[in-house]
Amino acid sequence: MATSSEELFSQTPPLRLFLTAALPGGLGMLVSSLYDLVDGVFVGQFVGETAFAAINLAMPFVIINFAFGGSSVPISIAHGKGERDKANNIFTCACLLNVGTGLATGLFFLVAAPYIMAAMGATGELARQATLYLRVYSAFLPLTSIGFSADNYLRICGRIRRSFWTNVFMAASGAAIEFVLLGVMDMGVGASALSYCIAMVLAVMVALYPFLRGGMDLSFVRPHWSWSLMREIVRNGLPEFLENVAGRVTSVVFDVVLLALGGEDAISIYGVLMFVDGLIVMLMYGTVDAMQPAVGFNWGAKNLARVKALERCCFVATALMSGVFMVGVLCVPELVVHVFVPRATAEFMGEAVFALRAFGTSLVVRWLPFSTQAYMVAVGQSRLATLVSIGQALVCPLFVLMLLSPWGLTGIWFNLPVTSAMAAMLSLGVLWVFRGSVHERIAQA
Repeated sequence: MATSSEELFSQTPPLRLFLTAALPGGLGMLVSSLYDLVDGVFVGQFVGETAFAAINLAMPFVIINFAFGGSSVPISIAHGKGERDKANNIFTCACLLNVGTGLATGLFFLVAAPYIMAAMGATGELARQATLYLRVYSAFLPLTSIGFSADNYLRICGRIRRSFWTNVFMAASGAAIEFVLLGVMDMGVGASALSYCIAMVLAVMVALYPFLRGGMDLSFVRPHWSWSLMREIVRNGLPEFLENVAGRVTSVVFDVVLLALGGEDAISIYGVLMFVDGLIVMLMYGTVDAMQPAVGFNWGAKNLARVKALERCCFVATALMSGVFMVGVLCVPELVVHVFVPRATAEFMGEAVFALRAFGTSLVVRWLPFSTQAYMVAVGQSRLATLVSIGQALVCPLFVLMLLSPWGLTGIWFNLPVTSAMAAMLSLGVLWVFRGSVHERIAQA
């Protein structure tokens, strides 16, 4: 007998399935990213510009802490093949791995945080606040590291509304706690991290409760470990993991260069760009990530025509999202800057507006590598997905950084447009290779 998720993924018309699954997924991630936006606004408004620069200095390492994953695709493919026991075992082992890696990386960053900030060139109050921000996140990591995976597990089971409302609950509770701690109690930058961690712990409890209660398409079982299982989880999680790590390495390099070229102001301007980019990326990520269970299920069931139709919806949707945000960024850059840095000087405003407009041009093609990588991940093509992720997050931006280094800060602001164009060309090549060497061979099988 088919489960509710099997009926949803295999029988619902592709466009209706996209509207049913992807839109709530995208909106859920948009709500989460809006909380990230609110976090930056609260810190800038209530704590000050040094604190705003501090959280942007620490943020690459915070995001690395949430980089581990890789279980949702093999679980979805196993479901599509009808291998329920295998799916439950991957689910159980992946949850344990999330907690274990969270404990290990949390302990590392608790100890290493001050040395990391010193190595990046941060000193004085900037280094102190960045260290505190990172340490608070690290202390909660064993409890929060499973948060993003738990959201995926809900969608795999067809609990799309619960996934959406869990994200809304996390964002609303986090914003409320942070407003009280920063706006009412006048606490420092550590309270910003504490608010997010408390909200995420609560959201993890809400997300995992149905699995603990039972009656879901996935259930906890006695874990059976094997090297093949570990390889499968690592292989499928490698593209997103490497993209996260590579992106954070790139951000660290950029932070070091920015500190040398423009000091705290340059870090703050780059932080504004990253907050806006995060809003756009999380909306696109939520949309394509919400479709991965359906795409993976149909890939496992060898329903290739359905896979194509679902992915076509994803590509069109992310292109439209990118275009809408491009218009907004190019039309009101001054308003965006004022939201984060309300007391910006004329010199700061001029440089920030120039940077935002340069960033806006990247959105013409920003969606293509992003959607391509998600597509390759969803169908288990980890090597092609890794090629796109490493190219987009590490190789292209660092190459362009060296290429445009004679331009100083201007070269930094134009890095993302040039990088996005290069990554888009790489993505077109990957899609062509995939269509020729994999797609047609499966169709003939």
